[in-house]
Amino acid sequence: MQDANVLIYLVRHDLRVADNPILDRLASSEHKFTHLLPVYIIPPRQIEVAGFLQPGKKSPFPEAKSDVAGFWRCGPHRARFVAQSLWNLKENLVKLGNDLTIRIGRHADVVESLVEGLKQHQKTVSAVWMIAEEGYEEEQDEKSVAQVCSALDIDHELWVDEKYFVDDRDLKLESPQDLPDVFTTYRKTNEPLRERPRRTRPRPSDGSLPKPIETSHIPSQSSPFEIPLSLEAFEAALLRPIESDLPEIASVDEGKSAHPFRGGEDNALNRLNHLVKSGNASLYKSSRNGLLGVDYSTKLSGYLAQGCITARQIHEELLHFEDGTDDQYADTEGYGQGENEGTQAIRFELLWRDYMRLCTRKFRAKLFHRSGFRENHSHKWKTGRTDDKEADVQSSSAEETSMIMKRILEGTTGQSLIDASSRELILTGYTSNRARQNVASFLAKHLNIDWRYGAEWYEFMLVDYDVNSNWSNWQYVAGVGNDPRGEARIFNPVKQAFDYDKDGEYVRCWLPELRKVEKLENLFQPWTTPREDWERFDLVGLPMAENPVIKINFSVEGKPKSTRRPYARRRGQGREDPTGPSNSKPTPPPQSPPSIKPQSQVPHRTEPVGGFAPNVRGVPHGGGRGYGREFRGRGYYSGPRRGFPGGRGQWQHPFEQGYAPMPFNSW
Repeated sequence: MQDANVLIYLVRHDLRVADNPILDRLASSEHKFTHLLPVYIIPPRQIEVAGFLQPGKKSPFPEAKSDVAGFWRCGPHRARFVAQSLWNLKENLVKLGNDLTIRIGRHADVVESLVEGLKQHQKTVSAVWMIAEEGYEEEQDEKSVAQVCSALDIDHELWVDEKYFVDDRDLKLESPQDLPDVFTTYRKTNEPLRERPRRTRPRPSDGSLPKPIETSHIPSQSSPFEIPLSLEAFEAALLRPIESDLPEIASVDEGKSAHPFRGGEDNALNRLNHLVKSGNASLYKSSRNGLLGVDYSTKLSGYLAQGCITARQIHEELLHFEDGTDDQYADTEGYGQGENEGTQAIRFELLWRDYMRLCTRKFRAKLFHRSGFRENHSHKWKTGRTDDKEADVQSSSAEETSMIMKRILEGTTGQSLIDASSRELILTGYTSNRARQNVASFLAKHLNIDWRYGAEWYEFMLVDYDVNSNWSNWQYVAGVGNDPRGEARIFNPVKQAFDYDKDGEYVRCWLPELRKVEKLENLFQPWTTPREDWERFDLVGLPMAENPVIKINFSVEGKPKSTRRPYARRRGQGREDPTGPSNSKPTPPPQSPPSIKPQSQVPHRTEPVGGFAPNVRGVPHGGGRGYGREFRGRGYYSGPRRGFPGGRGQWQHPFEQGYAPMPFNSW
C-alpha cells in the first residue's frame, strides 16, 4: 500500500477556516497531499500548562510568568477565550471533514514526535506549514521547527500572515527598517485606505480538504501531560493554576461587562454582522471613547488577536454596507451611501494595528526593553527591584514602589478613573482604550514607574492581549516609543473623568464603595470630600480617601494649579484623528465640567500595607524568557525564577507572610 502523504499545519494565531491562506490552498487541487493534520501547540512559556499534568507528575517547563514582574503571562479571561476559539475551530474543521489536534510542548519536539509516530502507521509527513509571525518568541519557534524539518528532510514553509489590513506583499517598504517612525507618515503612504486591502479568501467547501488522520494513528500527548476531550475540562485545566492569582476585590453586576463575548470564529463573524446591521459601525467615530456598554467600540480586538477574524474581512463587510451590495443591511441608516466617518475611523484603527505590528518587525527585541524604541537609557524609572542599578532610588524605595503598584493593580489609588479601570480589568478582562491610555500615563508619567510592569500586567489580564499592540502602545504612552511628543503626552485622570464619565456612572459601576459620594469632584478624587461627609459616604478607613497615592490639583481648564511644568516636554505631531487634522489631545466634551476648588499639592505617600517584594532580576540585557537556556527571549536577563512566595494559585504578598523584604520574583 502506498504511504499517505501528510501535511502538518501548525496553527497559532490563525484560529479560523474562512480567509485562511493555507486552508484555501489545500481546498484546491494545487498540492500533492493526501492527508492533513492541523495541530495547535500550547506554548508552555506563554500559557501555564500545570493544569494538564497527570496526577503526581511535575512539569518539565518553568512557570509561564513574565520576566520583570513575575505575573502569569496568560490570565483566566484570555485562557477561556483561547479555549473557546480552539474548540470553535475544531468544530468548523470537523464540518469540513477534518479535525484539530491539540498538544503541549516545544514546537520542534511536538513536530518530531508526530513525524516519527505517523511513520509507524505508513504515513509520511512531507511538509510542515505555518503562518509567519513577528513576535520574538514566535520567530524562535519558527526557527526551531525549520531546524527539525531540515534534520528530518521535510519541507518547511512559512506563509504570509494575511489577517492584517494591508497585505505584506503590498507594502511600500523595501525592508522593515524603511518603516517611518511616525504613524502619520506611514498612513499617508497608504491612502486612500478604502482601496488598500486585498480580497478575502472563501471558506473551504465541505469535504474539499485532504483527508484527516485516523485518531488512533496520531501519536498521543507525551507524558507528563494529558489533553482533555471536552471544552469544559480543557478550560478547567487552563484555569486551575492561575485563576486564584487575581486580587480579591468587591464584585459587581456581571451584566455590566463591556466584553461578555465568547471566543471563536463564529462569534467573531456574528459580532461583525451586528456592528454593521445595528448601525454601530457608522457611529464608531463618536462612540469610541465610551467607557460602559458593549457597543461603544467594535470589541473585535480579541478576535483579531487570535486570528478568529481578519482585518480585511472587517473591511469587506463595511464595503458591502457602504456600496449597498448586501440586502441584510438595507434597513441600516447610511446603506449604499459610501464610506462615513465611522467606517473610515474603523479602517484607521485597523491600519494603526498594522503599524504596531510592523514596529515589532522593525525594532524586534527593543519592544520589550525599558529604553524602548528610542533607546533612551537616561531616564530613571522607579522599580520594585533592589538590584536595578538604573532605577530611580532617590525619590522612591523599591519597597514603596511595590506598595504603590499593589494599589494600582487592586484599584485603590484614590484616582477613581484609574481605580475603576483596574477593577473592571480584573473582573472582566477588558477595559476601554480611553481607560488604558489613562492607566498607562498615570503609571509611567505621574508615578514614573517602569512602564513594563503595566505592560506585563495587561499581558496577564487582557482578554484581547496582542503582543504587538500591547507593548507598542505602552511604549507610546510611556514616551519611549514612536510618539513624536514623547514625554509631553500626559493624561490628567481627573480631567479625563470629567470629559468621558460625565455622570460618574463608570466609576460608580466598578467602585461600589464610592456609590454614595454625591459630587463628581469628590467621586473622582475621594480625598477631596469634606471631612464631615466621610462617615455618611462610608469613606472612613478607605485607602483611596484616607491615603491617596497621589493628589492632583484640577481646575475647570483641567490644568494643575501649579505653574511648574513637572515633565520635560518636546513638541511634535502626535497620532492624529482619523477624520480630521492632527490633534493628539483628547477631544473636548461639548459641556465643560464644573469647577473644582484648588487643593494643596501633596507628594504621594503609601503606608506599608503589604505588597509585592522586589524582583531578583538584573538590569535587562539579553536573555530571559524561554525554556531555560535553550531559548533566549525578549531581551531580558535570565535570572532565577521563583514565582509567588505563596506558591501557585495564591494571591499572597511576602510582607503578609512574614517574609523580610528580600528580592523575590513576585511582582
